[in-house]
Amino acid sequence: MATITIDWQPDKAAAVPIYQQITNYFQHQIARGDWPMGAQLPSQRKLADQFGVNRSTLITALEELSAVGLITSNPGSGMVVSGNHWSSLLAEHVDWTKYVKAGQFKPNSHALQKINQFETDAVIRLSTGEPAPEQFPRALFKRAFAHLGQNLTSLNYTEPAGILALRQQIARHLQKVGIQTQPANILITSGSLQALQLVSVSLFPKNATIYTEAPTYVKSLHVFQSAHTRLAGVPMDDQGMAYWQMTPPTPDQHAIIYSIPTFNNPTGIVMSATRRQQLLQYAQEHRLPILEDAAYQDVWFDHQPPQPLKANDTSGNVIYFGSISKSLAPGLRIGWTVASQPVIDRLTDVRMQTDYGASSLSQLVLAEILADPDYETYQAHFRTVLAAKAARAQAILTHYWGDFATWQAPSGGFYLWVRLADWINIPKLFDLATAQNVLFNPGSIYDFQPNQYVRLSFSYESSERFERGIQILTRLIKANFHP
Repeated sequence: MATITIDWQPDKAAAVPIYQQITNYFQHQIARGDWPMGAQLPSQRKLADQFGVNRSTLITALEELSAVGLITSNPGSGMVVSGNHWSSLLAEHVDWTKYVKAGQFKPNSHALQKINQFETDAVIRLSTGEPAPEQFPRALFKRAFAHLGQNLTSLNYTEPAGILALRQQIARHLQKVGIQTQPANILITSGSLQALQLVSVSLFPKNATIYTEAPTYVKSLHVFQSAHTRLAGVPMDDQGMAYWQMTPPTPDQHAIIYSIPTFNNPTGIVMSATRRQQLLQYAQEHRLPILEDAAYQDVWFDHQPPQPLKANDTSGNVIYFGSISKSLAPGLRIGWTVASQPVIDRLTDVRMQTDYGASSLSQLVLAEILADPDYETYQAHFRTVLAAKAARAQAILTHYWGDFATWQAPSGGFYLWVRLADWINIPKLFDLATAQNVLFNPGSIYDFQPNQYVRLSFSYESSERFERGIQILTRLIKANFHP
C-alpha cells in the first residue's frame, strides 16, 4: 500500500500542545476512513520535518497513538495504521494515555522498547542474550517428556515455594558450586526477574539505596526504580566491584548491594575470589544485605569461576538468584532464590498474592532434566560451542573493527563489551542499524552516564550471521562517521 501523503501542520500559536494536535489529527483522519488500516505512514524523520517539530515531540504523539492501537511500528517496514473507526472512537472518549502513564512501573527507554519490539527472526540479533536455538538439547527434553507422559497425574497448583522434587534437584546442583542449602531455603520463581520484583516490593523500604556495579544489567531495568528505590553506581576494576568507593549508609538509612559477580552483564568481568571475600566482609561490617545475581554462573569456557558469594556467606547476608535461562532454556521461565527461611517465607507469601507459582509443567520438566546423568554432558558441550563462538566473534571484530574498537576477551557469558572510537555516534548508529535490520545494545542503557560502548552478543546468532551483522555495521560506520 502506498505511503500516506500529509499536507497538514500543527498550529504552534494554539493553546493545545503540539503533540496533542498531532494525536488529534491522526485520530480524525483514521476515524473518517481517510487513512485505512494497513496504510503506510511516512518515516519519523519525514513527519518531523513536515510538522516542523523535533523528534521527541513527534515520538510522544506516536507513543500515545500506539497505546490506543491506532498505529503499529513493524520492523523493516516502518509505521502503519492498525486502528479502525471503533478504536478511534474509543480513543476519543477514553483518554487511555493518562492511564498508561500513571502506573507504578516506569517505561523502558526508547532504545530498549525498540530492541524488545524488533527482536524477531527477520533481524540479525546481536542484542539477544539467549542460547542459540541449535544448542537446544532435544534429547534431554524428549526423555523428560516421555517419562512425564508415563507418570503425570495432574497439573494442579504446586506447593507455595515450588515443586519439592525440583527444589531438591536445585539444592543438589548448587552443591557443585559450594552452596550448601536445603529445599526449605529455595523459592522457585518465573525466572530470576520475578525474584528481583518480589524482593523489591517485599523487602525494600521506599527510598532505599541500591548499590550496584556500573555498568550493570539492572540499570537497563526499572524494577528497582519502580519500587521507589535509588540506584547508586559503584565503579569496577578488573577484579569486580570497587566496594571501597561506596559511601557507607548512615544508621537510619536502608541500603542493599546488588551484584553480578560472575560474568557481569554487560562487561563480562568476573569478581576475583579475594574481592568476593572482601565484599562479604564489608557488607557484614556495615550490615548491608547482598543480592547476588548468578544468571551466568554455569556459562564458563575453560576455567570454572570462583565460588558464589553465597557459598561463603556465614551470616545469612546474601540472597542468591539463579536461573536456567542462560544455560538451558529461557522459555521454561524458571528461576530460584536461595535465602534464609524468614526471607523465603516472606517472598513466598507475596508471590502467592500475585500468582500461584511458576508453571508446574516447566518445573516437572526441569526436575527431570537436572536428574538426568546426561545433563552434565550437555553442559560441557554447551560451553565448548559457546567458547568457539566467542573466539570466532573476536576474530571477526579484529578483522572489521580493529582500527576503531577495543574489548577484553571474555572467559564466559554471552557478550563482548566493545568500546568504539569517540568519533562514532552510537545512538545514531543504533537507529541506522535498526533500519537495516541489525540490533545491538547501546552501552548507555547499562550505565549511569553516556559512554562509547556497545554490547554484542555472540551466543544467539550463528557465527555467519554475526559476521553479516558486523559487515552491515561496518558499512554504516564508514559511510556516516569520520575521525
